[in-house]
Amino acid sequence: MTVTVVVGNPKPASRTLAAATLVARGLRPDVEPTVLELASYGPALLSWGDPAVSEAVRTVADSELVVFASPTFKATYTGLLKLFLEQFDGGTGLADVLAVPVMLGARPAHALAPDLLLKPVLTELGATAALPGLYLADRTFAEDGVIGTYADRWRPVVHALGRSNAVRNSGASDSGERHSSASESAHPSAGDSASRSDADSSVNASKAVEHA
Repeated sequence: MTVTVVVGNPKPASRTLAAATLVARGLRPDVEPTVLELASYGPALLSWGDPAVSEAVRTVADSELVVFASPTFKATYTGLLKLFLEQFDGGTGLADVLAVPVMLGARPAHALAPDLLLKPVLTELGATAALPGLYLADRTFAEDGVIGTYADRWRPVVHALGRSNAVRNSGASDSGERHSSASESAHPSAGDSASRSDADSSVNASKAVEHA
């Protein structure tokens, strides 16, 4: 399984980064996550077609598990994360991606923000948002045990969904191969047709000699 952490904090090396990485490692301790700090892309997020941003979009779209993390800013996620999410196609941009919305804040008043504000956007982009959003206290997340409890509760679900996706993708691949084989059988190659034509000609010639 490929795991990616998307950090929407304008400040590099932030607590948001630390918390999101802990969440990703807790859910998939066997995989080291790829980290994308959106602050490093700067003004490139304001336009379309920037090579580095396009590569980041592909990395996320090709991942199986992505933790989208943001500090709480004016009761919602940051504009930086919003700009990045706008790079994805609606309905399909995050297809087959298991997305986990994570937000950090100083007060519990915004505890529902990950589920009410960030998760719907991820779902609209086609992500699978089977896990509840996670809101963390930005000053105590490293020692308050919330991440550990969350990871223990939802790790089996992540593993199950990963296996399900693997089986589905394998089935799609096998179906494609069977379709290709059936198509080849139904539509023989030119070489096969030519061989049968030569054989038929030889038989007809033999019959002609016998009748002569």
